[in-house]
Amino acid sequence: MSKLFIGGLAWQTDDSSLRRKFEEFGTVEEAVVVKDRDTGRSRGFGFVRFSSDDDATAAMNAMNDQEFDGRRIRVDKATDRGSQRSGGGGGYGGGGYQSGGGGYGGGGYGGGNGGGNGGWH
Repeated sequence: MSKLFIGGLAWQTDDSSLRRKFEEFGTVEEAVVVKDRDTGRSRGFGFVRFSSDDDATAAMNAMNDQEFDGRRIRVDKATDRGSQRSGGGGGYGGGGYQSGGGGYGGGGYGGGNGGGNGGWH
């Protein structure tokens, strides 16, 4: 895969400065800083697509955990949007985390309070 995720970008980093930096490692087909729909401000991450897997790997190895525009950035191979949402987001946010919290909050903690109140009445 030749698409990289770039996280931790400075607010002032734009598409062209991101492209210029990553062109040091090869031919960049696309460089995009993701912006908030409502405000137009950077959301602090972006994507860079290289024409070559080798160039993308070289950029990832050289730039991960390095300073760029005054911020330490994270560079990793990008995942498909579909698999990221269903696997990571749905599994962690929806199932595992929610049901764990609900079980503790509703059963153990809530039940203890309920019993205490019952004794006072």
